[in-house]
Amino acid sequence: MSDSRTFTAAMVQMRTGLMSEPSLAQATKLIREAAAKGADYVQTPEVSNMMQLNRKALFEHLQSEEDDASLKAYRSLAAELKIHIHVGSLALRFSPEKAVNRSFLIGPEGNVLASYDKIHMFDIELPDGESYRESANYQPGETAVISDLPWGRVGLTICYDVRFPALYRALAESGAYFITVPSAFTRKTGEAHWHILLRSRAIETGCFIFAAAQAGLHENKRETYGHSLIIDPWGEILAEGGVEPGIIMAKIDPARVETARRAIPSLQHGRRFGVSDPKAGPDHLHLVRGSV
Repeated sequence: MSDSRTFTAAMVQMRTGLMSEPSLAQATKLIREAAAKGADYVQTPEVSNMMQLNRKALFEHLQSEEDDASLKAYRSLAAELKIHIHVGSLALRFSPEKAVNRSFLIGPEGNVLASYDKIHMFDIELPDGESYRESANYQPGETAVISDLPWGRVGLTICYDVRFPALYRALAESGAYFITVPSAFTRKTGEAHWHILLRSRAIETGCFIFAAAQAGLHENKRETYGHSLIIDPWGEILAEGGVEPGIIMAKIDPARVETARRAIPSLQHGRRFGVSDPKAGPDHLHLVRGSV
């Protein structure tokens, strides 16, 4: 059960560059601005440290979690400002051949409360010829992660995860009041699906959704959608960004989670069911868990 006290959440909208130092400076300025305006929890987008499409350049600049200067700086900043900083994700070295896309929830003492490796890899080819093959460079995570904030439990996800609702249902069933979706959505897919996907995840789970986004035309020539969002458990948008770097903020009342879940208690109504496939023969029945 969460504490009913309200808190202020801020999403930092960025335009990450090719190198980590200027990207960190950009994020630090915006985090300080959010903290000065009263934010208790501040989230940055996916790949807050660098956006490299070239594999050779990516691996030349990757650091391990233990050595990463950006993570150390964010931990120091959280301790200085006495706030929770959620680094949406950092590209980090996992092995000589693979990186990880790892999210970090940092507490007000500068300690890492939780980390999460993005599970679902963005491997797509869009109709306009734009293509991405995240699995070529990144090792996917295998474990969903939930952690505690002073105001309730938080489930961690990243970007493309949003298209896999079973993950969100599992986090909600594990007690999440808030689910994070730091992202770097492409402009094309963002225009088509960003709002509806995030609002759907909020409605299905009865959770607040916190989604800090990358925005605009990056140094690597990739264009991201922006429109960072804070959404309440009823699916209402409390705050939305535009297409430029900046911050959005909203007052969060955890009591709205229970209100939404009492109104539509779908988390309690999931049932096991079978999928009958006539093509597989009359005795074939594939059992699935309906609640996820």
